[in-house]
Amino acid sequence: MKTSQLFQTALEPDDLQTFFHDVRQTSERLGEPLSDADATVQSMPDASPAKWHLAHTTWFFEAMVLKPFVPAYKTFDEDFNFLFNSYYETLGARQPRPRRGMITRPALSHILDYRKHVDDALDALLRTSPGRRVAELVELGCHHEQQHQELLLTDILHLFAQNPLHPAYRDPGPVTVETAVLPPLSFTEFDEAIVEIGHGSVGFAYDSEGPRHRALVEPFRLANRLVTNAEWADFIDDGGYKKSLLWLSEGWAKVQAEGWSQPLYWEERGGQNWTMTLRGFQPLDPTAPVTHISYFEADAFATWSGKRLPTEVEWETAAQGIAIEGNFLDTHRLRPKPASPHVGGLQQMFGDVWEWTRSAFLPYPRFRTVEGAVGEYNGKFMSGQFVLRGGSCVTPPGHMRASYRNFFPGHARWQFSGLRLAEDA
Repeated sequence: MKTSQLFQTALEPDDLQTFFHDVRQTSERLGEPLSDADATVQSMPDASPAKWHLAHTTWFFEAMVLKPFVPAYKTFDEDFNFLFNSYYETLGARQPRPRRGMITRPALSHILDYRKHVDDALDALLRTSPGRRVAELVELGCHHEQQHQELLLTDILHLFAQNPLHPAYRDPGPVTVETAVLPPLSFTEFDEAIVEIGHGSVGFAYDSEGPRHRALVEPFRLANRLVTNAEWADFIDDGGYKKSLLWLSEGWAKVQAEGWSQPLYWEERGGQNWTMTLRGFQPLDPTAPVTHISYFEADAFATWSGKRLPTEVEWETAAQGIAIEGNFLDTHRLRPKPASPHVGGLQQMFGDVWEWTRSAFLPYPRFRTVEGAVGEYNGKFMSGQFVLRGGSCVTPPGHMRASYRNFFPGHARWQFSGLRLAEDA
């Protein structure tokens, strides 16, 4: 695959400018409920302050587009390259990730001034109908910012979960839930086949989604819906967190070292399970998909069930042809939704929770990194990570594709991550 085929854009100039405006405005709306203190604190090394997300996504446009392609552009603040660079070694030194919460200054209001400065410059550039390379980088920056919109929300949830008051990010009232009891899991069977996976159509995709290539899948079956909180409670009641034979060695070590006994944010109150959500502390919905579990927990549950996790090839094979619809950020639910008890076939393939697969995040055949700084975007993380598919209840709409490959280390729990079971046919 040629470098020019990666991160390609199919958007017309006016559509690209509209997309840019929509993304930038969405980020600022997500930040509106936060105080300066909310936006500054960092709750753990893996999370980042909301203020940092708002600044870093702005720095990306400044560093990747404005500085290289607009000779007359005036940098907003030279210190920001150190403060808000994330992991781009080629672009200089940076604030260590675990210490991003130490950036108490500049204030949130100054970050918003920075965003306006960069937005005005980008607007002026886009009005000149820049070439394809600039358009590709601007669209990449928009999708990059959508990733950080999701991270902003998951990081705020983790932060608020550390507060003994359990504050709500938005609308503390409980959301309406479906009360119908879900039928037991059923499985859809797929035949052995040589399939094509990876991004192969016109339009944007991350470099790690290609090249499109062939893969052999053995016969398999995929569960019709996601695993629920009630089913996870059965796993707990049966001693799932106490039986070492269910666990991979690294996962069992985490259970022992960190005292895992239930998903992140679960807590018993008055004999009932509650959980921390973006709407504050809420009773657990038994029929909603379980979330905030690690790869190791998902794998242990699958073993306990006599099943396994799907491979990413199996998941994408099943997802091709299914409409990309679901419980995304635009529903404003901000937590997973139960499956319908009345719908047959595969449900919840998109939205609700990211689905752990058993596949390591590795390069596809013939993959090569993009030239320049953006080559650091995905390729250098293809070690020690597992692939998740499908998006979540805080994934921005329009950001998802059947070929989309998210990835996290196996111990990560603070994301909206859950599981779907699979088995050999």
